[in-house]
Amino acid sequence: MDSRYVQQFKKGSLEMILLCLIAKKETYGYEIITELNNSGAAVLGYAKEGTVYPILYRLQEAELIKCRMAASAANGGSKKYYSITEKGMATLSEMVSFWKNYTVCVDNFISGCDFSEVAR
Repeated sequence: MDSRYVQQFKKGSLEMILLCLIAKKETYGYEIITELNNSGAAVLGYAKEGTVYPILYRLQEAELIKCRMAASAANGGSKKYYSITEKGMATLSEMVSFWKNYTVCVDNFISGCDFSEVAR
């Protein structure tokens, strides 16, 4: 499949996926990237800092998530921990509701497609 189509699918869902991960628990960037790579790499591809952090910044600017700095035990520096806001939870709820309706709609179209005809 053409990679530009795959990229569009991924791009459209990644913000929702990040909000879901942050809604589960307060977390930090490296932990988010690790979870994405452990749980979704086969479909999403490997998450990179250059993809995830800009989305986190956009979510923070939109006030869907907030962050706090905390001391890091590992290196004496600090880590930025992300948590979801009330606005973020409301937005995530809307996104998930839309996603569920969207996938049902798309699945209905797919189920009516005869792929044997397409392959000719």
